Amino acid sequence: MAVSKKKIILIRNMASFWIFGLCNNYAYFTMLSAAVDIIGKQQHKEKNDTENYCLKVIIESHCSSISTGAVLLADIIPMLLITIICPFFIQKIPFGIRHGIVCTLQVVCYLIVAYSTSTAMSLTGVVFASMGTGLGAITYIPLSSHFPRSMLSIWSSGTGGAGIIGSLAYAGLTEPHFANLSPETTCLIMLIVPVIFAVTYWFLMVIPDTVHQVRLFEPRTWLVTDPDLSTASSTEEIHPHVTSEVDWSVEDTKAGKLEPTDSSESGFVKQRKLSFKEQLLLIMLMTKYTLPPAIVFAAEYLINQGLTELIYFDCSHGFYLSTNSQYRWYQVLYQLGGFFSRSSINIYKLPFWATILLPMLQIINAVFFTFGAVYFFVPHIWIIFILILYEGLLGGSSYANSYDKIHHEVAPDVREFCLSAAGMSDVVGVVVAGFAAIPLHNFVCNQQKYHIH
Repeated sequence: MAVSKKKIILIRNMASFWIFGLCNNYAYFTMLSAAVDIIGKQQHKEKNDTENYCLKVIIESHCSSISTGAVLLADIIPMLLITIICPFFIQKIPFGIRHGIVCTLQVVCYLIVAYSTSTAMSLTGVVFASMGTGLGAITYIPLSSHFPRSMLSIWSSGTGGAGIIGSLAYAGLTEPHFANLSPETTCLIMLIVPVIFAVTYWFLMVIPDTVHQVRLFEPRTWLVTDPDLSTASSTEEIHPHVTSEVDWSVEDTKAGKLEPTDSSESGFVKQRKLSFKEQLLLIMLMTKYTLPPAIVFAAEYLINQGLTELIYFDCSHGFYLSTNSQYRWYQVLYQLGGFFSRSSINIYKLPFWATILLPMLQIINAVFFTFGAVYFFVPHIWIIFILILYEGLLGGSSYANSYDKIHHEVAPDVREFCLSAAGMSDVVGVVVAGFAAIPLHNFVCNQQKYHIH
């Protein structure tokens, strides 16, 4: 039996959004997996036994002079600036132009890191990766509002896939027991990712009529004009058959109402043209959705970039992995947990009370890893592997459920802005973790001298 044209379009768009999530976050996660190699350039180190082989016995602290939190900051601060500033005007820029910029930034990122001659140059490449990921997040998540709701969960799954595939690819290609390629060669191989990214948007995805189309030789199409946005106070004036989920009148916004009064699935609703004051009020109203993931991300990135590099094992207790390899495989398992939980949103959605519980569980994890890094009481690396997998599950669940609730519970005519602005929450959490990771790294390193025997 022949597959209908409608079903083919749906499959193509589902595949497109999964690839969007994968490719958009791929460079970001690859840079985090490469953090120990980038920091190695800071110390002008040649490859040594600590990097290539496991430690037969641990008799001293193996601390780098600078935390991998420095890489995290380079990987997140540009993203923070983009997610804070751009949502207020990004609707004027067509999705196609944004996509081209994202792909270009990724190409520049890989080339700079591959050919860098210093840590400063490498960190510049990381900044370009961060800019591309941040711009992508406020592009493809709002783009999903033009498609069925399932596209957002598919994007979320793709971002989880970026973590596991990116970290696994980097670990496998650089692992001495496997491909044993240099970090530079590995980055050049990664250039295939932005190529796939570009092809997906312009050739695989079926772009709906509601998305503004850019025509290369018609400059007037290079910006989204005001007639493409609604200035109405109710979506009923634009699409009578669609009732807005929330009455976003000024009075209701001031009163702090965010609960839907009616729900409809029938098509895309033209987006409201919001004033700056209305945008700020919407951001404040979304705090109950965005604060929990911000705390979760702060705790988990404090673990990943401030503590896990300081938890290492000797040959007999570390599966005969070098200290650098142990760090890379920590990243792989963290991303594996994130992938599973981000992909499960269509199977099971957490109730609101559970999303409040996730930050507390992640903070407990951070406390455990801090004591583990100082006192070295964990007997074998497999325990750390399991805990890092669990940490990834918590982080992915918080991310996926946060965006899912925003997509389902805010008004259709402001959904695109809300989904763009929600990206601030996890980025702010990661920035806090990046700044906290550096002094925490120094504190733990100082304490390890008294507890390693």
